[in-house]
Amino acid sequence: MFPIKDHQLANRLHINIALLVCALLSISWWMMPHPLWPLAFAILPIAIMLIIALPFELVLLFVIFSFFRIHEVIPTLYHLKIPLMLSISAISSLLWHIAITRKIELWWSRELTLISAFFVLVFIGVIMASNRGVALNYFSEIYWKIAIMTYAITWLTRTKRDFLLASTALTGAGALVGIVALFNKVNAIGLIEETRVTVGRALGSVLGDPNDLALVLMFPVAFSLSLITTANIEKWQRWLGYISIPILFFAVLATQSRGGLLGIVAVFGVFLYRKLNNRLLFSLLALVGSIALYVVADISDRSSGGSAEQGIDESAQGRIFAWQAAWGMAMDNPLTGVGIDNFYVNYFFYSPHWDGLNHAVHSTWFGVLAETGIVGLGIFVTVTIMLLRKAHNSIITLNTLTNAPPSIVATAQAVHAGLIGTIVAGTFLTQGFTWPIYILAALILAVSRWTHHAKPIMKNNSAK
Repeated sequence: MFPIKDHQLANRLHINIALLVCALLSISWWMMPHPLWPLAFAILPIAIMLIIALPFELVLLFVIFSFFRIHEVIPTLYHLKIPLMLSISAISSLLWHIAITRKIELWWSRELTLISAFFVLVFIGVIMASNRGVALNYFSEIYWKIAIMTYAITWLTRTKRDFLLASTALTGAGALVGIVALFNKVNAIGLIEETRVTVGRALGSVLGDPNDLALVLMFPVAFSLSLITTANIEKWQRWLGYISIPILFFAVLATQSRGGLLGIVAVFGVFLYRKLNNRLLFSLLALVGSIALYVVADISDRSSGGSAEQGIDESAQGRIFAWQAAWGMAMDNPLTGVGIDNFYVNYFFYSPHWDGLNHAVHSTWFGVLAETGIVGLGIFVTVTIMLLRKAHNSIITLNTLTNAPPSIVATAQAVHAGLIGTIVAGTFLTQGFTWPIYILAALILAVSRWTHHAKPIMKNNSAK
């Protein structure tokens, strides 16, 4: 209980705070006379508490909306600026817990050093870019968010619940995009070359390119298969995997993307390889499956092999011309390349064959080579190999533990297979500066961190 004077002072303080809040509300409503503004102002304290309490969930939601383009998949969400609000909320929560509460433990690894070096090189490339405006626009609109969220996912994914939420959310988001893609295919909405499905084309979405759509659909396949094949997983998670797999598979087929199909084959191959002891049988099944997939996908009837938005390659020869152009760009700019997102605008100056159109590079490796130079490609390849080894070692470690949590095992298997699929798909898909490989890198490092700290504890518990 307050003494009388202290109680009166407390009441006056509360009254003054209430009056101040009312004054702020009145002034802000006068400046922005919208009928919903008072409601938004009232919800603000609750929103702030949620931002502080849910840093991982906000980061995950931002990644899902940014990568899967949910606000473009569901057009009614398009004008709500959800990605912008999530980005502000996620970054604010991250900074709060790093600088104020210090609940987030910042740790480092060799892989993060190389990833950071690559980010720095890309930033230098923006300054040195042949078309600085194009490079700066892509960096400011997309790439800096990818860079920040790579660290955020790495540091925030810490508990079994976090890994479970990441695996199921990525699977569910992919299935949602797949459902819309199949709906568009059936109803002939936004088709490219009369047969290739797209999503959000009328809104100018990146998913309006079937190759980019295939990349988005391919990514959650590994997580879906992992939910199906992991022992002791929750029944609802397994059913989520069962439902998602056919949706994602047929949606990728509908894109008729060579890179997407190669990625699907690689991911299925990794899981099949783990289950089969007979390597000859595995090789035979992989060969037959690949041929059947190629025939079913009807790729040979495509009128092109390229991107509808950035110039159509009339044949596979167009890709070779693009890769030759990438090599020329790297030779002229070995240290920094031509700059992020600058391949397309430089194609005319470096291609050995000009057909009146600029073309996309259609290769992760040649894209990184052209836009960050030989040094950038060297770092990119090195960190990819290190991530593969780390993902493989995490699976080996988890296999030695008899009581490893299913959510960790499922995520470890998914990111390993997903990275292999991304590497294979990179032959035909340009994804060196898009979300997938960075999400996988962050989750691989988070899984490795968890297994490194949990291994001695779990072994001691098993011994007891």
